[in-house]
Amino acid sequence: MKTKVGMLFVLVVLLAVSVSAAAAPAYLNETGFPIVKEPIKLTMVVGQGGGGRDFGELLVYQEYEKMTGIEVEWTMIPLNVLTEKRNLLIVSGEYPDAFHSARFTEQDLMLYGSQGIFIPLNDLIDEYAPNLKKILDENPDIRRGLTMPDGNIYSFPQIYDPEFTSVLAARKLWIKKEYMDALGIEKLETLEDLYEYLKGVKYGDPNGNGINDEIPILVSNDSYIFDTLRGAFGLGNRGMLHQHVDVDPKTGELRFIPTSEEYKAFLQYLNRLYQEGLITQDIYTLSSAEITARAQDGLLGAMITTNPRTGYGTEGYVGAPALEGPFGDKLYTYVNSPLVTIGAFVITDKNPYPEATVRWVDHFYSDEGAKLFFMGIEGITYVELEDGSVDYTDLIYNNPKGLSFADAVSSYVPYRNAAYPAIVKQAFFKGSEGQPDSIAAAEQVAPYFPEVIWPQFSFTVEEMDVMASVGADVDSYVTEMRAAFLTGNVSLDEWDRYVSTLERMGLKRYMEVYQAAYERYLKQ
Repeated sequence: MKTKVGMLFVLVVLLAVSVSAAAAPAYLNETGFPIVKEPIKLTMVVGQGGGGRDFGELLVYQEYEKMTGIEVEWTMIPLNVLTEKRNLLIVSGEYPDAFHSARFTEQDLMLYGSQGIFIPLNDLIDEYAPNLKKILDENPDIRRGLTMPDGNIYSFPQIYDPEFTSVLAARKLWIKKEYMDALGIEKLETLEDLYEYLKGVKYGDPNGNGINDEIPILVSNDSYIFDTLRGAFGLGNRGMLHQHVDVDPKTGELRFIPTSEEYKAFLQYLNRLYQEGLITQDIYTLSSAEITARAQDGLLGAMITTNPRTGYGTEGYVGAPALEGPFGDKLYTYVNSPLVTIGAFVITDKNPYPEATVRWVDHFYSDEGAKLFFMGIEGITYVELEDGSVDYTDLIYNNPKGLSFADAVSSYVPYRNAAYPAIVKQAFFKGSEGQPDSIAAAEQVAPYFPEVIWPQFSFTVEEMDVMASVGADVDSYVTEMRAAFLTGNVSLDEWDRYVSTLERMGLKRYMEVYQAAYERYLKQ
């Protein structure tokens, strides 16, 4: 009897193995390169971002075609018309085999996934995407954020390596070291220290020219300063992707940040800076050209940017630490989720080779693939150094055609196109966030990152309707009143009226939808 059971077990196993082997299509090599046994062709539409070139002209993709045996026919669509043209292609039925860097939202993924236009990728990832699968297995929050309410994964994302802290906290507060020394300030520890420093910059003549021409801090709009400093009030304790909602540390329940007492105290602090002229008074009207000019004239005491040196050619700034607020909070919450762009790459139902397409894109979630994507081709665009690290060649740094660093990079590798399907790793990323001073600035604040950083939540179709109506009204009103309170155009004595207005607008329903999405996120 045991022998028969044993033989039956062996037959079942053999059957399972044969079925599994048969599941791989005959045209495909399951591992290694080339990906296919005979050359194939795919069509892909690309959202063409700033600095992006035609992908067909890029050295990286020309080399990748040789490696994989897969020729891609690229169609580039500029970002300013991407949404319109992308949607027209889908409605007309004349869409490609895949969309690359096309910036699909969670709502898009749910809509086109439920219609069968975007194919579910769960099984394909398990079978043919070992690099992405490893990342998802090791980072459950990324998997949760990538999974739609119907349980399906419809896209390959852009991912920041969770260990690459500088890119997770891209924009930081930078302080001019020369001014700190001139004012006799050794270090900043609290928000009051920052206030005193900014006041010293405005009135203390730290550049010693006898004129109060220094600018305390350059602030364009108000989002950067809110995001950078709100952790000092304990706000945004689940990261930057959820502007209005986090978790109340007193109750453990979801909290609507813009009606909290901590938020009100934050507004009071910023209003004081504005009223005393420590924040640029034309905060809401500055053009990008004016921002660049002020950043480059050497008079700024502080700025919030990725890196003053690489962004504006301005030297002498150091990253500020996480600052303690009036209630004892010392968090740095301007931190992105490793799941950056959820809809970076989708495969459509027109694709005759989904398995090969999955293998094609999955390579860019490996170390070798990331190196190819960000650094290019060894011996041409980069070299490996004695310590095992890599760096660009003079083709990039001192381009013979006189191209700037950014333009030279864009001529050979695809990463500056943005919103791409790949993992960003410190070892292979030489942009602003990968520079030593950016990394050092991030290391200061990294110990104060939130313990949990939420990715974007996904909403059902019904919930999307609520967020598109009630949610949009709430968001718009919060933004409007934040500016009014900050500048003093509306007194904070009107706080209760502001809160009651939000309640009348449907804040309760807004939070119910958030709660439902949050509970799904926890269960996935």
